[in-house]
Amino acid sequence: MSHNSRMAVARSPRRRTLSRLRNHRSARFGAAILLFYVAAAVLLPAISPYSPTRTNLEEAFAAPSLAHPLGSDELGRDEMLRLALGARWTLTMGFGAVAIGLLLGVPLGAVSGFFGGSIDLVIQRFTDLILAFPAIVLALGLVAVLGVGVQNVVLAVGITSTPAFVRLMRASALSIRERAYVEAARSIGTSTPRILLWHVVPNSLAPIIVQATVQLGTAILLAAGLGFLGLGVQPPTAEWGSMLGLGRTYIFSDQKLVTIPGVAIFGAVLAFNLIGDGLRDALDPRTVDR
Repeated sequence: MSHNSRMAVARSPRRRTLSRLRNHRSARFGAAILLFYVAAAVLLPAISPYSPTRTNLEEAFAAPSLAHPLGSDELGRDEMLRLALGARWTLTMGFGAVAIGLLLGVPLGAVSGFFGGSIDLVIQRFTDLILAFPAIVLALGLVAVLGVGVQNVVLAVGITSTPAFVRLMRASALSIRERAYVEAARSIGTSTPRILLWHVVPNSLAPIIVQATVQLGTAILLAAGLGFLGLGVQPPTAEWGSMLGLGRTYIFSDQKLVTIPGVAIFGAVLAFNLIGDGLRDALDPRTVDR
């Protein structure tokens, strides 16, 4: 077999996966929502003639118009511009929290499932301890200990995301450690860290990627909830959760101040769940193309 033929065979599973993902309607719709958010967050602040922090009380509670397509807030600030800037903070916090969950959960789950015994017992009891608390209650407790701020919110949400990755990685490691290629690697003297790094973790990536995508929606929702309570990004910086929290004061006089950031949060969570659904189907060879 020629070199080009071998490369084509090697790439074919990846191509089939990408093809299934591209043809998945839900994933395409979710990706379109996410791309819209990213484009708005990058482009709109660069072209907007308004300042996100400068107040103009003469235009407070302005209705949607050509000058302000989404109206203005209680201080006369352009709502569309603040929503675009809020996307930067909200999406960044979501990605940061899931990254922390991955960095903590994947190694712990791999070690727990691969070694078993007392190590597995300790890690799983620690995981059970975290799961014993509702996510929002645990995040509130962690922020209370660590202090108010974006970094502490990301860390708190990341810790609440960890158990999902620990459990998923442990289940994969329990199965993979019995495979023939792992036994072969042991028989030739491959070290345990190398087996974990080159065999266990790579062969668990499909479910981990899907879980991470879905977890992004949960992390965004939780981070926005903390922002709603005033524990995340502090005014006058725009962030969807804090915008929702500030708007609740005027819920009966100007409903758009809570509706607009609420719909934005809903759209982001929906986008990541749809992308996760598409990834699950694309990465599962047993799934028929949609």
